[in-house]
Order: sequence, then structure tokens, then C-alpha cells
Amino acid sequence: MGNFEFRGINHLALVCRDMKKTITFYRDILGMPLTKTVTLPSGHGQHFFFDCGGGDQLAFFWFSDAPESQPGVTTAKNLVTKGDITTAHGSMNHVAFDVPLERMDDYKQRLKQAGLECTDVYHDDSEQGIGQELNKSTFIRSIYFKDPDGILLELASWTRELTLEDVNVEPMNLED
Repeated sequence: MGNFEFRGINHLALVCRDMKKTITFYRDILGMPLTKTVTLPSGHGQHFFFDCGGGDQLAFFWFSDAPESQPGVTTAKNLVTKGDITTAHGSMNHVAFDVPLERMDDYKQRLKQAGLECTDVYHDDSEQGIGQELNKSTFIRSIYFKDPDGILLELASWTRELTLEDVNVEPMNLED
């Protein structure tokens, strides 16, 4: 059996509490065009798609009977560097959007102008894994913030090319 031919992410489907607020946030604040709207059969809800660049789509379900979110289980309780971000097995922890490194400061300012709390993080190979500024071991710069449903979002920029030397940690499980 041969390898699958992956071409990227077709769409990532999330669940929202209020489709109108979701449209306002993703289309009007973040600028993602709304590309497709679907009404689910039997009044079960809606499924809307947004263009998040590179041919990829971010989709949202609104279910009329969806249970409430459980921070710390279904979503991260905090922003990165502001507390625990652990979520349950099988959950989606966050969505990272690839953006140009040279636009990060501008994007951070725009998020703050929209009234969003955000954190600016330089992920590096230090013991803490996070630095306060770009250094030679920094591999990605990130800005974290949340959407109206508490979904943790990240604007991310690679700061250097990754090599085989970057794959150097043994995988763990609960028995380790």
C-alpha cells in the first residue's frame, strides 16, 4: 500500500455557540472570507466555512442541541504563559494560522485594538521552551488569543528552517 497524497488541510471543523458572533469574529475581525453556508437537515443546525489562506478552510458547526464547553476539558483554560493549557485526550487544543513573521507586531496591535487579550511567545529550545525575544534556538514566534467560544487560536511564524536535529525527543506515554 502506497503513501497517501496529502496536500494540506481541507478544513478543520469546530463547534460554536453562536454563529452570528463567530461570523463577526472570523470574517469581520480576522478578515477570513465566509465561503460556504449549509443548513443541516431536520433543524439540527448549521455548518459554515471560512477561507483561512493557502486553500485551507476553517469550518464551524452550530448544533441546536450541543452541550456546553468545559474549559480545561474541551478547551484550554488559559492563554499560553498565563496558566494551564491542558485539554482532554481527543480534544483540539488550539488552531495555529501561518502568518508572515514581518507582520507579527502589526497583527498583535490589531488584536489588542479589537479588545482581545493576547500573549506574544518565542518558542525556543531552552529548558523552559519559551523566550522573551528572538534568539538562535527560536523556531517559531506565536501570538495566542481566544475566539468568542474560548477556542485557543495562534498566529504562528517559523523563524528558521527545521532540520533533522530538531527531531530529538523520545515519545512518552502514561507508563513512562
